Order: sequence, then C-alpha cells, then structure tokens
Amino acid sequence: MTKKKIYYSALIIFLVTLLAGFFVYPRYLNLAIDYLNRGQAAIFGFRSQIPHLPEKPFKLGLDLQGGTHLIYKADLSKIEQAEQKSLMQGLRDVIERRVNFYGIQEPVIQVQEKAGEYRLIVELAGVKDPAEAIKMIGQTPYLEFREKRDEEETKLILKKKEEIEKLKPEEVQQVPDWQLAFEDPYFKPTTLTGRYLKKAELGSDPVTKLPNLVLLQFNEEGAKIFEELTEKNIGKPLAIYLDGVIISAPVVQEKISGGKAQITGHFTLNEAKSLVQNLNAGALPVPITLISQQTVGPILGTISLKQSLKAGLIGFLAVIIFMIIFYRLPGMVASLSLLIYVCFTLAIFKIISVTLTLAGIGGFILSIGMAVDANVLIFSRMREELKSGKSLLLAIEDGFKRAWPSIRDGNLTTLLVALIFFSLGTSFVKGFALTLSLGIVVSMLTAIIITRIFLKCFLNTRWEKINWVW
Repeated sequence: MTKKKIYYSALIIFLVTLLAGFFVYPRYLNLAIDYLNRGQAAIFGFRSQIPHLPEKPFKLGLDLQGGTHLIYKADLSKIEQAEQKSLMQGLRDVIERRVNFYGIQEPVIQVQEKAGEYRLIVELAGVKDPAEAIKMIGQTPYLEFREKRDEEETKLILKKKEEIEKLKPEEVQQVPDWQLAFEDPYFKPTTLTGRYLKKAELGSDPVTKLPNLVLLQFNEEGAKIFEELTEKNIGKPLAIYLDGVIISAPVVQEKISGGKAQITGHFTLNEAKSLVQNLNAGALPVPITLISQQTVGPILGTISLKQSLKAGLIGFLAVIIFMIIFYRLPGMVASLSLLIYVCFTLAIFKIISVTLTLAGIGGFILSIGMAVDANVLIFSRMREELKSGKSLLLAIEDGFKRAWPSIRDGNLTTLLVALIFFSLGTSFVKGFALTLSLGIVVSMLTAIIITRIFLKCFLNTRWEKINWVW
C-alpha cells in the first residue's frame, strides 16, 4: 500500500468514525444544524432545510428501563410427555404475538423447565403496571373442543362429586380416584384446542343477519382432527369451551371437512369483535396460571444504568492510561483504535436494535479488554522484531503476522463459548453473549486493520526515527 493510500484510508476511517459517533450521540450535531439554520435565516431571510440526524435511543432491558417480570405455570397434566416441549414452544409464540399486538418493544418471553414443571417467563420492559401486563396476557382465551361423555362416565363423576362434598378438605385425597370429582361430568377434553387455530373472523347470523358469530378456521392438522371428531360424534353435541366455560354445544349433523367451525354464543357485536381479536392474537394451547409477579421501578433502572456507564467509563480510561504508559506512541495509536472500536460497536448496537441489559453492558466492557489484548500481542511481537534489527515497516508487517494466530485462536474460542451461552442461556445470559460476540468481531477489525493503518502513517516521517523499543 502506497503512502497516499495509507493516508486516504486513515482519512476515510476518521470520517466513518465521525458519522458513527454522531449516529450514537447526535445531540451536538443537531445543535450545530439548528445554529446553521438560524444563521442562514438571519442572513438570507429564509430558514435552511438541513435535516437533523434522527435521535434513535438505545433499547434498554427490564433491569435498566424498569418494567414487569411475570412467571406463569403451565397446566400440562392432560398432555402427553412427548408433546409437552413443543406445546410450550407454541405457548411462548402465542404469548409473544399477544404482547406484540399491544406494541410492547422487545418483550423477552422464554420457557423454563424446573423440577419436571414448565414455566413461562415474561419480561416486559417499560410496562410499569403489573395489572396492565397481566391483562394483556390473561385476555388471551384458552379455546378447546370437548365431546360428550358416556352416561356411565357422567354418573361416576356425579357420584364422586357427591362423595367429596360430604367430606372435609383434608379427607378428600383419601378417596380413590378423587380427581374425578373435579372433572366436567358431561363433556371430556379432546386434542382439538387453540393451538390448531389458523384464524378467526366475524360472521353474520343467517336468521337475524347480525354480525355476532365467530367463524374459526383451523390449520391443516387441526382440520384433520376436527373432521375425525365430527365423524365420530354425528348426532351428538360437540361443546366449545373458552377459558373453561362452555360457550356453545351444537349437535353434529354430519362429518365436517375443510377445518371450519363457528361459535354461536349469543354475543353482542362488541363481544364478538373482541373475541375475534383475541383469538387471532393467539388462543392458548394450554392453560396457564400466574405464580409470581415483580416490578422493576424506573428509579432503580436509572440508578443501574448510571452505575453501569460509570463503571464502563472508568474501565475504558484505565485501559487507555495503561496502554499509553507501557507502550507510549503505539499505545496512543491503540487508544485511538479503541475509541473507534467503541463508536463502531455502539453504532451497531443501535442499527440492529440490541436490547441492552446490565449483563449486556458487562459483555461489551469485557470485549474492550479483548480488543486491548489483541493490541498488546501485536505490540509485543513488533518490539521483538525491532530488537532484531528490522525496519519499522517490516516490524509492523511481521508483528501483525506473528500475532495473528494467537489473536485468532483467543477470539474464536471466546466466540464459541459466547455462542453456547446464547443458544442455551436465559435472556440475561443471551444479552451478555450477544454484546460480547459483536464486540469481539469489531475488536478484531480495529486491531488487525485500523491499528495497522495508523501505525503505517508514521513511515517515512520523523516519528519513524524515535525509539520504538521500550
């Protein structure tokens, strides 16, 4: 690379860094634009149309912004063991769609298995009212179809209910098959639930012409189950339940193909519209029960954010001081590369909308250390080359070449661990892994390319003659 190309490359790097810095923190640039606009209006009599840079804020997680943390327990007692995992994943998807429908930014919804029980963790950053968050999730109905029980089953359940009613609460579990007393005596569950619902829409009653029917369309698998159910129950009622309450129980006249059904619950127009909206947002494949709720206040989140930024700034300045003291001029170059690294990384966080949490900020700060580590390896190799009598150009080239295997192996192993964390960890661990991974990738770019370009800017200048060996 010629001297002119080196200078041009350094200039382009500075300009891109400047743009990245203004993108990360555009306040002062926008103030300057306001000043220019007012100045031109005063001089030329009209206001300039220089546009402002959009002030896109960082997305903050629950621990920094405040919000609501909810834990739900899923009732999988009637679900086969082999299907439980896929059902929980479907439940997570339904709740996520439901929350997104209300415009919540970056909700964190995950499934947790603990002691054989499945739980759903819901984190809603920015939602300060737990009742509001619970309402968002709780309004999603649990839709299911039930078929009529045999008369013998009905009599057995009713008899068991009579037995249980005469006993004290502590004596209930001593009765054989006591669970039967809590079953619906007339209808039993089927495999057809809201998990197979493709869409719901408003329909009109053919007699009254009022739009108060809810039409259901099942997916391919649901249509197959519905067809089998109707074929098996011709002449019998097939009950439709919402949240455990029977809505209608039409008698099946013939086998129904195509996966279409309707709910005729004598709704008002608003009730029918609300039900359609909620079903389209997602009918729950299994019932859920709220077992824990926690609110993180905005004050606590603000304190955490300030402390995190303060810790990051102190760590960053400490690294720069260390590099300048121990490596002098190359240390100053490395510090400049580090500043560029910070601007680029923060700009990427904004561009791809990374949700920053305390753990994520920790991962970013750790990646700064990885960036410094790469520079230390490079400068140590350069020093050895210079001591052997090589010129500055050869020392730079050979130093980078010999340091590269160590930098590559160290960063790739860290990236591998970060990918494992991201695949298997919880939301906070994933935030740490994501910011660490992005930071490592950018740090390799700045250490291997940008630092090398800046060091070559000293070739054929009076700075080349100084003592580079410390």
